[in-house]
Amino acid sequence: MTDHTPGSGPGSTAPPPAEPAPDDNRRQVLYWRLLARLFDHEEQSALEAASLAVVEDIGLPSALLDPGTAVDSVVQRHPELADEFDGLMTPEPEADGVRDRAAEVRRAALASKLLLNVFATGSGTVTAGQLARWQSDASRLERALGSPPGERSAGAGIGGNGLGPELGAIEADLVHRMHLREVLADPALAARLTPSMSLIEQLLRDKGNLSGVALANAKSLIRRYVDQVAEVLRTQVEKATVGELDRSVPPKRVFRNLDLDRTIWKNLTNWSPQEEQLYVDRLYYRHTVRRTTPQRLIVVVDQSGSMVDSMVNCTVLASIFAGLPKVDVHLIAYDTRAIDLTPWVHDPFDVLLRTNLGGGNDGPVAMAMARPKIAEPKNTVMVWISDFYEFDRSQPLFEGIEAVHRSGVRFIPVSSVTSSGRQEVNPWFRERFKALGTPVVSGHINKLVHELKTFLT
Repeated sequence: MTDHTPGSGPGSTAPPPAEPAPDDNRRQVLYWRLLARLFDHEEQSALEAASLAVVEDIGLPSALLDPGTAVDSVVQRHPELADEFDGLMTPEPEADGVRDRAAEVRRAALASKLLLNVFATGSGTVTAGQLARWQSDASRLERALGSPPGERSAGAGIGGNGLGPELGAIEADLVHRMHLREVLADPALAARLTPSMSLIEQLLRDKGNLSGVALANAKSLIRRYVDQVAEVLRTQVEKATVGELDRSVPPKRVFRNLDLDRTIWKNLTNWSPQEEQLYVDRLYYRHTVRRTTPQRLIVVVDQSGSMVDSMVNCTVLASIFAGLPKVDVHLIAYDTRAIDLTPWVHDPFDVLLRTNLGGGNDGPVAMAMARPKIAEPKNTVMVWISDFYEFDRSQPLFEGIEAVHRSGVRFIPVSSVTSSGRQEVNPWFRERFKALGTPVVSGHINKLVHELKTFLT
């Protein structure tokens, strides 16, 4: 039978199928090895040998293929690679539409190292050193994706691709597999731990079982993490904590308040062309006094197991607002019981040590504690942070919230307070809040900060 396919005859001039470029083959070898190691911890000798040949051929160190070597160790031995890892996995424009296949092979080798170190965590007990190494590699991956390191601690989406929660889950699993009490009892091992949300959650859950050196080390880690979060949040609050200028108060006549531009403009009629001098008969000063009204902020936060990150962020945020002039802050945490943490609101570390994470949630119990704190409804804001899954007491809680709102209190329901803005809330409550005119605020902490500053300043 004669083949009449176009271009297949004896006189055909059609080109033969293009062979894959050598660099394409090299890149594929590296990625096949990566997939094989991610799904099967056993080495496949053919892929390992081929990958080693590729790495050595393009002038990269063989340590890139060793899952037991941290990326920081590779960079320490080969400093020239440091800049290549940063931003490694962000999109790179093609030069005049031409692919640099050799560069793609190099990027594939470096990216495979990062991905394998972060996602192939094995099984069994984890040491403090292994956790510290993983945290370092995860931070490298965050920078490679173009995001600041540490977003996984709050569940943030990294580089817009949603990897934050996944990295947070891996870290939580590593912490769970570590003999944390034994590590905390050894100051040298405890010093290797890096505070993160996953670690803080485990410490808060286990603090009742710790004593002596282990408890002291746990408190130190919690304090370090609280201070880190506070530094970030305080900057966000200070950027926009400004009230309206109070023009009823005369400006203070000091040099630093002198409005030089306005002074010159208002005295231009006194300009002497002959003498080329400006005679000033009045100085003008800027208003710097801000109008503030005494406000009461009541924060009610669900401390059940699903709200750990919210509990940490809220205690820090409450302490920052408590430090502002003319803001009276009250803090209540609840699960099946409610606890008034207001006496310790200025010290989030102390607040966290007094919380008892876990259990269910009984909103009406918390509302019974919060309502008596309302003195002047129009000067009060109540922030209620929860997923509002209330078992059988949804209606009583909503009726209490509705009464508070109708009294004139500014009521702000928030589903969670994280850096990622993940939001999950009971649909029954969501619809009723919307109808009440108090829609659930996005869980992104920046949004809550903005809402509070608008009301309190």
